[in-house]
Amino acid sequence: MDERLKQILGCFAVEGTVKDIVPLGNGLINDTFRVMTDGPDDYVLQRINQAIFQDVDLLQHNIECVTRHIRAKLEAAGETDIDRKVLRFLPERITGKTYWTDGREWWRVSVFIRDALTFEAVTPEYAGYAGVAFGRFEAMLADLPDALGEPIPDFHNMELRARQLHEAVAKDVAGRMANPEVQVLVEKMYAHEEEMCKAERMYREGVLPKRVCHCDTKVNNMLFDRDGSILCVIDLDTVMPSFVFSDFGDFLRSAANTGAEDDPNPDNVSFDMDIFRAFAKGYLSTAGGFLTPIERENLPFAATLFPYMQAVRFLADHINGDIYYKIKYPGHNLVRTRAQWQLFCDVRQKREEMAAIIG
Repeated sequence: MDERLKQILGCFAVEGTVKDIVPLGNGLINDTFRVMTDGPDDYVLQRINQAIFQDVDLLQHNIECVTRHIRAKLEAAGETDIDRKVLRFLPERITGKTYWTDGREWWRVSVFIRDALTFEAVTPEYAGYAGVAFGRFEAMLADLPDALGEPIPDFHNMELRARQLHEAVAKDVAGRMANPEVQVLVEKMYAHEEEMCKAERMYREGVLPKRVCHCDTKVNNMLFDRDGSILCVIDLDTVMPSFVFSDFGDFLRSAANTGAEDDPNPDNVSFDMDIFRAFAKGYLSTAGGFLTPIERENLPFAATLFPYMQAVRFLADHINGDIYYKIKYPGHNLVRTRAQWQLFCDVRQKREEMAAIIG
C-alpha cells in the first residue's frame, strides 16, 4: 500500500481503517484510486489535474452546488438509496473544504458507490439510457440557485475556436499552409463559420439561454444498478453553464459516428440515425419539459456543430505544428480533420430527418 496516499487520506473524514488502495478506472485526466476500508464505505481518492483545472476552488464549488441540489431533489421526491444516486465528497478535516492540497498537488475523496456498473458500448439501447440520464441531470439543475463558474473557460465556444483557426492560418508557424489540401480545408471551414457560430449570437441577442450542463456526455459517465436501471451521472469536473447543445451534440459526435475519430478512410465515417433517434427520444423524455422552442428546434444544429467544432480544432492544431493534441504519426491531426469533416457533411445532409424525429 502506498503510504503517501494513505497519509493524504488521513486528511479527510474517512470512516474505518484503510485496508488497501488500488488504481481505479482508465481516466485520461485525473489519477484515481479505490480505497478499501473495514468501515461502512469504500472511497475514491483522486488527484485533480491542475494543468487542466487551474481553479480547484471553483471546480469543487461547482460540484458541491450540483450534488447538494440533486440530493435535495431526491430527498424531496422520497427517493431511497440516495447515496447511490448522487456523488458525495468528504470534507478535509481542518478546513472543511472538499479538497486537500500541499501546494503542489490537489486531492479529493468521494464515497465509492457499491454494486454499480459502467458500460462502454454505444448501442441504440445505451444511447437511449444516456439521453434519459443526461436530460434528467439538466432538468434537475434547471432551477439551481447557485452561480457556477467555468472550470475550463470557453470550453465549447465556437466563436473562440473559429478565431483560433484564423490566428493559426495567419501565423502559419509550421509552414503547413503551403499544402493545397490544408488550404482547401481552411476555405471549407470558413464557408460554414457564420452558420456554426450562431449559438453565441443567439445568446447575445437574449433568445438562447445557458443551462447547467454536464459538458462531457459519454455512456461511461453514467453508473447503472445491477438490474439495469440508471443510478447517477458521474465525472462532474466539466459541469458548467453552457448551451444544451453541448450535452446533446457532443454525445452524438462520438456515439453516432460509424467510424473512428481519426479514421484514415473517410468512407467509413457516417452519422448513425439509429443512435440519434434513441438518444433524442431518451433526452426529450426527461429534458423536454424545460427546453424552450429555440433550444428544441436547434437540436439538429447541435448535432452538426460538434463535428464542425472538432474539425476546426484539429485543423488549427495541425497548422500550429501539433502542439495541443497528441499525435501518433506526422499528419495525424490532418487525418482527424478529414474524418470529422466527413461526419459534419453527413450530419448536415440528415438535418431534416433529425428535425422530423424531434418534432
